[in-house]
Amino acid sequence: MLTFFELWGLATIKTAIILANLGTPDAPNPPEIKRYLAEFLADPRVVNLPRSVWLPILHGVILKTRPKRLAHNYRMIWGTHDGPIRNITAALTTRVRRYFTRKYPERDLHFFSAMTYGNPALGDVLELAHSQDCDEYLLIPLYPQYAGATTGAVFDKWIKATEGRTIPNFRFLSDYHKHPKYIHALTKSVEKYNKNLIAGAHLLFSFHGIPMSQNDAGDPYESQCQTTAALVAHTLGLKPSQWSVSFQSKFGPAAWLEPATIDQMATLPTQGKKDLLVICPGFSVDCLETIEEIKVENQDAFYAAGGERFQYVKALNATKDHVSLMVALIEEHLFARELRGQQAQTENLGGY
Repeated sequence: MLTFFELWGLATIKTAIILANLGTPDAPNPPEIKRYLAEFLADPRVVNLPRSVWLPILHGVILKTRPKRLAHNYRMIWGTHDGPIRNITAALTTRVRRYFTRKYPERDLHFFSAMTYGNPALGDVLELAHSQDCDEYLLIPLYPQYAGATTGAVFDKWIKATEGRTIPNFRFLSDYHKHPKYIHALTKSVEKYNKNLIAGAHLLFSFHGIPMSQNDAGDPYESQCQTTAALVAHTLGLKPSQWSVSFQSKFGPAAWLEPATIDQMATLPTQGKKDLLVICPGFSVDCLETIEEIKVENQDAFYAAGGERFQYVKALNATKDHVSLMVALIEEHLFARELRGQQAQTENLGGY
């Protein structure tokens, strides 16, 4: 008896599933950091100033000073063989691949991790998938909340990677900021600290910031961040006074979303909130902005202002709940065509 997939002629389709993250230098030293920042900060999606204004500043000032300053921070978070963002993204991809290999052995699925900046570059991953004769693609940027500077940048890189070739069939996931599996995974990660919450700890949701100019231009990022935080807080049963939202990692002199996380963490103790839990829901895996910025720089500001207890809730990383979320997202998109095909056949048969 033919399986459902064989019946619809889908068993021979080769599908490439790509989990895309931001990126990292290839090594924690100034030359590699400079190479990475040159690609990252030159992207108009990231810094949307006129190129004639921004590029001289980038190459004349920032790339001459910032890589050396950042080298210590990168060395502090660097693993035995690689940076955390690439290492953990690869581990997540491997765990998701194993799940689908076991559950859907009849499907010809190929899994890849890719980086928007640095290696493995999205263009190189597309080339690899093409060499394996993949017919269609599902691209999942690991940014739960949509921002032009992150998700939009992945889309731009994808389109650029397809230049000069026939554009393949592909599906692109824009966001999953209120997906039930995502909210569940975040909630479970916080529930490990229920004793702290019951004892009066304040939960701070720290998201990566974006310039106000991008927000004012209609980027839905801030609204989606607020929605994510509210859904998690509601699921946890928290009162409005028990949680708040802030935005971290401001870069440059322009106005960014507020309140800034570092300012918020220096203010909370003065409001009597000296026991603090911080979660960064916008970061799918831990990286420089969570390990160094939150757990070191911002934590220091909290204690200096009179804070008494600080705990960081790890990113979802390659945990079981994160794998479950990725599986749900992939299944929903992977089987969408099968479900539409099934519905179409039913309609063609007059409902019989």
